[in-house]
Parts: sequence; C-alpha cells; structure tokens
Amino acid sequence: MTVRILRGGRAVDAVDPGDRGLAYGDGVFETILVHRGRPVWWEAHAARLAAGAVRLGIPLPDAALLRAEVDACVAGIARGVLKLILTRGSGGRGYSPPVEPVPTMLLSLHDAPPAVPAGGLALRWCDTPLAVQPRLAGIKHLNRLEQVLARGEWRDPDIHEGLMCDTQGRAVCATAANLFVRLDGQWWTPPVDRCGIAGVCRSWLMAHADAGERELSPDEVERAEAVFLCNSVRGILPVARLGARRWPPDAATSALIERLAAAEPAFATAGPETV
Repeated sequence: MTVRILRGGRAVDAVDPGDRGLAYGDGVFETILVHRGRPVWWEAHAARLAAGAVRLGIPLPDAALLRAEVDACVAGIARGVLKLILTRGSGGRGYSPPVEPVPTMLLSLHDAPPAVPAGGLALRWCDTPLAVQPRLAGIKHLNRLEQVLARGEWRDPDIHEGLMCDTQGRAVCATAANLFVRLDGQWWTPPVDRCGIAGVCRSWLMAHADAGERELSPDEVERAEAVFLCNSVRGILPVARLGARRWPPDAATSALIERLAAAEPAFATAGPETV
C-alpha cells in the first residue's frame, strides 16, 4: 500500500500521534475508484470533501495542490482505490478545536475491489442502528463506529452486506453503500438529512435514473419489486436476497448498470467497501 502524508501542505514521514483524526475522528474522507490512471468522479468527490470540511470547520487544502497530489498517486495505476483523508491536524488533548488548525492530509492506494458476486448480493438486517444527527448527516466524516459494529455482526461469507436502520426504525443504507428500491415502478432511496451518507453514485443515480427520496420501512424494502445497492467504487450492485426474501434478475436494474457503464466506462469493469 502506497501512503503519502502532508501536514499544512508539506510532506511528512508520519501522522502526529496527537492528530485529532486519530483521537476523535475529527475529519472527513473520500474513497475513489482509480481507472487507467484517473480518479473516477473526481469533481463530485472533491465537492463532497469540501462540503464536509466546511461543515466541520476544517480549512480546505489548496485545490490545485490537492489535485496534483491525487494525480501523482494514481499515475500509471490501471485499476485500484484511492483513499483520501483530511483531518483537523494536531491540537493537544481535549475536545476544544485549535483556533488555527494545520490540517493533515493522507493519500493511500489500495487494491481494486472484487467482482460483484454472480447472481447478486445476499443481505441481512443489522441490529446496530444509526444515530440521528442532522449536523453530521450526509457528510463522510471519519467516525464510522456504527458501521464497524454493524459489520462485525456477521462472519458468514455468504452474506455480502447488511442493511441499517436509524434509531426510529427507518431503513437508511447498507454498511458501505446506499440503498435503492423499486416500488410501484418507481425507484426510491432513503433521505440522508438525519443520518447516512450522500453517496456520489447515489447522486448520479438521482440525476440520471428518475429516482426520488422517501422514507422507507424495512417492510417496504422487503416487498419491493427490486433492490440494489450502490457506491462510488463498485457502482450498482443488484440484490438477490434479503433474509428469506429473494429477487430474480431485474431488467430495470440491468438497464441502469448499462447506462452507468456508458456514462462512466470505469464501471464497465466489475468493481472495497465504501459510499
């Protein structure tokens, strides 16, 4: 794994043990598909990173410097995953953020993701709920303990993902993907104004697949005509099973997969876990 670390825009050898990203999850991150030396959907990822940094009050890195570092990391990579982390930097012990933070930025390259399982994903419901916190909803902040606990609920290799509800019992997402269901011929995805991540692939689908937002109960998910997950690294992931509920291959989902591949050729190749 290749790692590059910058503090205040200058390369350093290691993360400061007092970095607030380590101590408090005080930061944001992006996980980006790399295809033929190019960061896929870069503009959307950069915009979400910026929105998250603004929400948390973390100074943004210079846009030109950031893109130059990204391009240097992905140059010559046929296919892989770039993880970009931006933290508030060091600040001593205690929750109070520094008045003039010096952010830390980490860039790391990882192996390409596995192919989508033949026939679609097998899912389960998770017991761990997502807390409702509108101030953090939508952004990809570093504190992912809810997802860590949820993903730790099973070790069965035949279960590929788990669906999570919020503390009020509404279906929200998978541990590492957004959720779409088709009800009465219409695609729907849960809103992310109370919890969950505003995924990059989710945004693309809402703009190009005539999909809307609405609250979904677990019962509505289970009785849907079709279900798929999506994220910016693996694209659209058809769902074949959720507990005892099974879905056959779905023509409408296949059409969306083809449309995505036509718009972004990186997804013509089957594509780790992220939103």
